[in-house]
Amino acid sequence: MKNLIKILALVTILTILAACGNDEDATEDQTSLEALQEQGSVTVGFANEAPYAYEEDGELKGAAYDIAAAVFSELGIDEVEGSLQDWGQLVPGVQAGQFDAITAGMAITPDRSENVLFGEPEMMYGEGLVVEAGNPYDIQSFEDIANNEEITVIVMEGATGVEFLRQSGVSDDQIQYAASIPDTFAAVQAGRADATTGTEMTMRMAFESANTDDLEIVETFEQPDVEGVPSYGAAAFSLENEALRDAYNEALQTLKDDGTVQELLEQNGFHPETNYPPEDITTESIISGENY
Repeated sequence: MKNLIKILALVTILTILAACGNDEDATEDQTSLEALQEQGSVTVGFANEAPYAYEEDGELKGAAYDIAAAVFSELGIDEVEGSLQDWGQLVPGVQAGQFDAITAGMAITPDRSENVLFGEPEMMYGEGLVVEAGNPYDIQSFEDIANNEEITVIVMEGATGVEFLRQSGVSDDQIQYAASIPDTFAAVQAGRADATTGTEMTMRMAFESANTDDLEIVETFEQPDVEGVPSYGAAAFSLENEALRDAYNEALQTLKDDGTVQELLEQNGFHPETNYPPEDITTESIISGENY
């Protein structure tokens, strides 16, 4: 009888522990969306790159930031806490849980998709080129850089432009790197590089902000005929945060359908039609290479 009582007591204890464990698992299984909705805020990583996402006088601005803020508001999260990062730290940061999402007009690519979950496309864009005033090397394309080994080009570290240059035949010996767009401009001004490239809107806004006669934007630049151009920008999330990504996509589609996304693009200097991604372009089709 004593043994039977001991066995029954042991079963009772195990049952209680199992129940507690199930409650803990349920809490862990709660989606990050629900947690973010409860706290009313979300932390978003961004790079200081106008007109996508940037900080000005302590205020967050830019098309990618505005779209993300509108989407999270649609999800019931009204406070967006920005985390300014170097471009190369955005993906590692969201992987490590430093922030809940990253939004910087980041181009969707197959390589990047191995490290983050991309939302659906929010914008599309081409490339731009800034050179020394007078364009002494008469650079009209990436191929012109590739065909003259004396030319060096500086690019923001981690930008898709690096691969576009390589696909156009530019050697690694000709490519330099910097942490930010202003740093690339400074390098060309100082004669440490002959050209800098980035997305067209970034180059234009940075050129206007530089307000210098030492540089010029190449208005006749020929877009590279390479995989990945045009680029499609989107927000991105941790690989473990599929529920948040899916909820974001659903709210994003609502804002696409009612014209909010197009309006926010236009308010930030983008064209509401030519910079707006076609309906048949999806993240899955970009990652699979179906579009190129």
